[in-house]
Amino acid sequence: MDKKENISQRLRLPRCKLLFSIVNREDGEGLKEALDECSCAMSFAFAGTGTAHSAVLDYLGIGQTEKAILVSLFPETDEEQILWKIVQKFLLDRAGRGISFTVPLSGISEIVAKGLLSAASEKTIDGRKLMKDEDRKYDLIVASIAANHVDLAMEAARAAGAAGGTVIRARATGNSKAEQFIGITLMEERELLLILTKREGKLAIMQALSEKVGLKTEAGGVIFSLPVDKTAGISALGGETEEEK
Repeated sequence: MDKKENISQRLRLPRCKLLFSIVNREDGEGLKEALDECSCAMSFAFAGTGTAHSAVLDYLGIGQTEKAILVSLFPETDEEQILWKIVQKFLLDRAGRGISFTVPLSGISEIVAKGLLSAASEKTIDGRKLMKDEDRKYDLIVASIAANHVDLAMEAARAAGAAGGTVIRARATGNSKAEQFIGITLMEERELLLILTKREGKLAIMQALSEKVGLKTEAGGVIFSLPVDKTAGISALGGETEEEK
């Protein structure tokens, strides 16, 4: 295989990824404006609440504070630029300011992808720099539980090593088929608990959540995790620095 062929195999066109940004509620509008100035598109906003005890720094904020959560699509060529801008504008390197992290996608609508990647169409990605699963340091745990069980869930998660999380109010809809399969009725009023954790601590936290608020409990929790690629804001909590990411 010649040198030219080696290079062509290393380079490939960019793909779309998902950006999660969780900041204090008063920074929500400013965050949306900052993302609009970047190559982020189709942002979805949610209101949430931080769950950390006032004396404990939370991966997603600090204390019982109101949170603004934005989920946005973006081309991976701009990943580092976008995260850097958010860190600089919202001082995410300081404790309690919030956090941003990116999640890979396995698929996306062709129309959306073409529009989002149009500005990046002439850029390529060095395949050697792509995040591999063995290189990932963090995971996002998502627990969908019946309303009013989040305190129990966080108590179990903290005992297993979680620092805290963010809660989003939600509703379960059209789950009759799923309920038929699992033999359990899911309560309509739900809460989504998001916990960002170091990868080595994920299984212990998920196991603790399953035992305390899983499907076979009153909380009827559905628990899963997502891989996280790059992060911004964790260094203030004793994690890696920006240069190490």
